[in-house]
Amino acid sequence: MPETRSHNAVVTATGHLVDSQLLKSIFDRIIERGGVFEVLHFDLGRTNEEYSRLTLRVSAATAEILERVVEDLIPFGCHAAEERDAQVRVTDRDSWVPADFYATTNLRTDVRIDRRWIPVERQRMDAVVVLEEGRAFCRKLRDVKAGDRVVCGLDGLRVTPEFRDRERADFAFMTNEISSERRVGASVERIAAMMRETRARGQRIAFVAGPVVVHTGGAVYFSELIRLGYVNVLLAGNALAVHDAELALFGTSLGVDLEKGDPVRGGHRHHLRAINAINGAGGIRQAVENGILTSGVMVECVRHGVEFLLAGSIRDDGPIVDTLTDMNVAQDRYAAALADVGMVIVLSTMLHGIGVGNMLPAWVPLVCVDINPAVVTKLADRGSSQTIGLVTDVGLFLHQLAARLARARA
Repeated sequence: MPETRSHNAVVTATGHLVDSQLLKSIFDRIIERGGVFEVLHFDLGRTNEEYSRLTLRVSAATAEILERVVEDLIPFGCHAAEERDAQVRVTDRDSWVPADFYATTNLRTDVRIDRRWIPVERQRMDAVVVLEEGRAFCRKLRDVKAGDRVVCGLDGLRVTPEFRDRERADFAFMTNEISSERRVGASVERIAAMMRETRARGQRIAFVAGPVVVHTGGAVYFSELIRLGYVNVLLAGNALAVHDAELALFGTSLGVDLEKGDPVRGGHRHHLRAINAINGAGGIRQAVENGILTSGVMVECVRHGVEFLLAGSIRDDGPIVDTLTDMNVAQDRYAAALADVGMVIVLSTMLHGIGVGNMLPAWVPLVCVDINPAVVTKLADRGSSQTIGLVTDVGLFLHQLAARLARARA
């Protein structure tokens, strides 16, 4: 005897549903979650610009299953066909919200208050929506205060997916594939074009870089990007600055002579001596101003006014005095630095890359360059669907990128 599905809801979605593969995703998710669907209305967009419109009846055996299905459809742009205001509850303690709070995605979100749709600001994933003076904001759970008005439940929420953009071919050219077999030169050329377009729009470009930039010999090319004006924000950990200083002071990285490729006797102490030299000067800027550091990525950042932030970890040696060791402070400073960027490039740093991906709205392109394809895949799997993956050596990537941008400027 077939199972009865007496609980149902009517949802609607509007957008480029077919060519962005949202229609298939909606149907698949309903079935995967144990529901069934009935298409009540579907109006196919007749041109490239015209949206398609879908209305579905979703049914499930229990109210709990139905709620789970409807919640899972929100990131695909589905919302209740009958518009209702969002449910708002006032929290009575810090760092806590009612159990039915709405957890945000990184997609454009609107919330309906007093019969009016208002955009959610500071969009990011894994946050809650808080209302203040007629505006809505994403807020991390730890920043919620007693008395905050928090959006709960699923009513009054409208999410707009990032459709496959017809106007951003350079962004979409490789978002569906992560492969080490793709021709690196062609990919670098398109990334360079994206960077030029981002700068032409007056937007900033942020780099998230690991120490592999130094280990692979890419520091000299990254420094060239800074001098060319294509690095506006540098987000990294303690290790990048330490090994960059080690290279400047001793010609080694992790104790290996980068010119000869051979370990240097006593080189295992070089990174500690670099930390000591910087801390003795009072920090990176002071070390540059005092002539202790005369070359390298951090020197170029200081000389060209590039904002840099270093976030620490449990692995850090030292660390240098510039490193932010309070993780809450580091996260907040990272998020503030990313507030108005138009493009982000992650260079072989999985944890910092995932952290930055979590802070970005879905409409900011995120390029991830790593020799390990699993790193790029993991970043996309964490919800950063806008990730562009390029599997290659970071030093080679930076060499080719700097050369192309320099030629374009000449």
